[in-house]
Formats: sequence, structure tokens, C-alpha cells
Amino acid sequence: MVNESAVTRRYFLESAPLGIGAMALAQMGAGNTAGTASADESASARTNSRPMQERPAPKPGRIRNVIFMFMAGGPSQLELFDPKPELNKYHGQRPPQHLIEGRRFAFLKDDAMLLGTNRRFQKWGECGMDLSDLLPHHRSIVDDVCWLRAVATDVFNHGPAKLFMNCGFQSPGRPSLGSWVTYGLGSESENLPGFVVLQSGPRGPRSGNTLWSSGFLPTSFQGVPFRGKGSPILNLSNPPGVSRPAQQDFVDTLRKLNQNRLDTVSDPEIATRINAYETAFAMQMSAPELTELQGETLETLQSYGAVPGEASFANNCLLARRMVERGVRFVQLYHTDWDHHGTKGFDLNEALQKACKEVDQAAAALVMDLRNRGLLEETLVVWGGEFGRTPMGEVRDLMGRDHHIDAFTMWMAGGGLKPGYLHGTTDELGFGPIDGRLHVHDLHATILHLLGFNHKQLTYRFQGRDYRLTDIHGNIVPEILS
Repeated sequence: MVNESAVTRRYFLESAPLGIGAMALAQMGAGNTAGTASADESASARTNSRPMQERPAPKPGRIRNVIFMFMAGGPSQLELFDPKPELNKYHGQRPPQHLIEGRRFAFLKDDAMLLGTNRRFQKWGECGMDLSDLLPHHRSIVDDVCWLRAVATDVFNHGPAKLFMNCGFQSPGRPSLGSWVTYGLGSESENLPGFVVLQSGPRGPRSGNTLWSSGFLPTSFQGVPFRGKGSPILNLSNPPGVSRPAQQDFVDTLRKLNQNRLDTVSDPEIATRINAYETAFAMQMSAPELTELQGETLETLQSYGAVPGEASFANNCLLARRMVERGVRFVQLYHTDWDHHGTKGFDLNEALQKACKEVDQAAAALVMDLRNRGLLEETLVVWGGEFGRTPMGEVRDLMGRDHHIDAFTMWMAGGGLKPGYLHGTTDELGFGPIDGRLHVHDLHATILHLLGFNHKQLTYRFQGRDYRLTDIHGNIVPEILS
């Protein structure tokens, strides 16, 4: 007779690199207590085998969870949120020299001409927000949303710009926003990762998993990608012949061995390993229930446009709501492709219409669903990409625009923000801000403030210096706070 515990141990030891380890269930690891830890507290934290344990912020926060809907590629604010009649008036003409002098563009040549838009705009809601005909469902949330219409970034190529928006720095190696948040607060969920990544669209975002990396933080705090269809994580189920009690015996034994080693060497990656196995074990029960959308009402499914069993942005939005209900701290949704330069499949007509149709209904439904369930007051929802699009068109096969870093539109909704508030305006052609400029570092500082952190004090010591998400920059934007 084969000993069941031995079978379990052999299976996990043989499959760990490809199964549990590859699952990136890095919900363990340790680091110094966020922001203000003493040396003794830091040492204690590094030997903590439950690094995702919920921790209070230094001051009461207005929100508890974050859902970041990232439109990878750079949505065109000029086709969606920021109409420019003067741009249409001067369509096909050279832009004024003083507006382009000193500006950097990724692909535009010196002969680039102004490009108007053929989209129809109308003001909606009590706030009078401008929306194009491409976003009909957004009309229902205009007065729930804080609109940021003069966002600026520093980087105009996709990969570095995505890193900048996600990590506050344009090169790999820095922790992502979700990693900083879970490092500071831990997670309320004991059965799911604290930081989950959901992807949709024709391909993954440029820069890949560096966008949700924990960087130099312990790997406990990196994002855990869930699959959009089938089992949320590969190799999560028990193999044939392995019972749940046998697996529990294996996990308990492995924990004791790893804990002995952790107590001896205080390596946070050993804590990562402990919690990876335990989280995976818990997820065998919680993950299938989480992704079982058939339990939602028909009305809810229809409001999102979600279809159980399919992989889509709509399903991911509904999953995001279910995750924050279950205590997941940070959910990042990536949707591609919004890079509309003007080639076939990447133009401002059919391709942009397709992208908008994929996200418009579900993004609006998520805000309304959170609001109706009383969750919006404690959840921050963010929508936007790594940059916007230029007022000039590109000379390609179809109509398109280049990358624009000086002024683009994002929106946020949730506790602590002014609903139905329009922040920032841009010049008559859309080149730059007139007022209300909000830099990416300011965005990050404000998000951390809403969570209860001073962005200057949420730090981690690495290679002899203290690092933070906003580096040496960033200011809270009080005008958008309620």
C-alpha cells in the first residue's frame, strides 16, 4: 500500500517549481514595517511568516481597496473626453511653432499636421462632462466620477511609460503601486492573494510582468496573475490519488521545516515560500467559488455584459468586484490594445470603436455595482492608460495619433474624492494644461493619501537608501478630495 502522505510530498516536491512556485503566489515575504519601523521592528517583520496579515495605515484612510483599470496603449482623450472645436477648425494645418517647440514625440515628423476628430460630443450629468459617442455607458456615471483632464507623464514610449504609471519609474526593478499598497496594508483576505492581476484583449501589455513586480520588496507583494478562462491558476487542483487531508499534512510539515529555517536565517523569501503553499492550499477552495459567475443574478451579468466561462474585460470587472468583496486589497485590470497610430487594426475609427465597446459598459457597470452595494465609499476605481494622443495626426494608412505625454484624461471614483468634479483644462488645441496639471507622481501620492499613507513616509530601505513610490517627487491634489 502506498503511503498517501508520501505521495503528496513527492508530488509537491516534484511539481513546486512549475506549479506552486510558478503560480507566483508570492503572498509572503517580509520587510520593515511601512514607513516608520525601528530596527527591532524591521527584524521582527522579516521573520514574519504571515507578511500579508492586515495592518492599519498610519492614519485612517478613506478607502480600503483599489481597482485599477489600465487601458494599455494610451486612449485618445481627443476622441473620448476632451473635444477641441479649434482643432477641427484648423484640421490639416501646421500647428503653431510655439506649441511644438521643445516637445518630444515618439514618431511624428516635422511635417505633422493638426488632426480634428469626427466623433460627436455632448455634455452629460450635472457636472457637464464632455463624452463622445464612443462611450454611451459612461454617461450613467459622470456624476460619480472625478475627472482628471490634465494628467501628465514623463515618458513617451510604451514599455517605459507603462512602468512609470505602474511603478513611478521608467525602468524595471521598482515595486509596482499594488506592491507598495499591499506592503503597507497587507490584505484582508486569508484565502486569496492580496494583489491580483487580470488581463484581457489581444495580447499582454508591453513590459509584461514587470508592471506588477514587487521589485526590491519581498516577493510576497508582487501581483498574482489570474487566467481569464478555466482554472484561475494552473496546477491548483490536487493530482489524482492525493486527498485533501494528505495535502494538509504535507503543507503543515513543510511549514514547520521552513519556519525552522526562517527563524535561523531571517530570509524573507522563506516566508514567501511558506505563505505560497498555504495560500495555494486555501485557494483550492476559494478560487473556484470566486470565478463561478453563474452565482450572479442575470441582471448583474447583463449589466456588465459578462458571460460566464468566457475571457473578457467584462468578466474581469465583475471578478474585480467579487475580489474586493472578499478582501483582496489591489486588483489590476489590463486591457489591450489602445495604441491607435493609424495602421490597419490600430486606427481611430473601427479599432478605437472596438476597444471602447469592449470596456465602456463593464467599466461603468463596475462603478454602479460598487455604489449600489455600498462598496464604492471604501474602494477606489481608477481608469486610464500610460499617456494620451497628440493633436497632430500621423501619416499612415488610416487615421491615427502619436503618443502624447503633456495632457491626457483619466478618471477615478470612490471614497474621499469629489464626485462629478472636473479637474484641469487644456489649451484650445489640446497640447498642454492651462490649469489643474496632475503629474503621475501626484496621482500616486493622492492614492496613497486616500489609503491613509503619507507618500513620503511609505519607504523601504534598499542598497543603502530609502526608496518610495514617488521617489523625490509628488504632491497630494487637495482640489479633488472631498
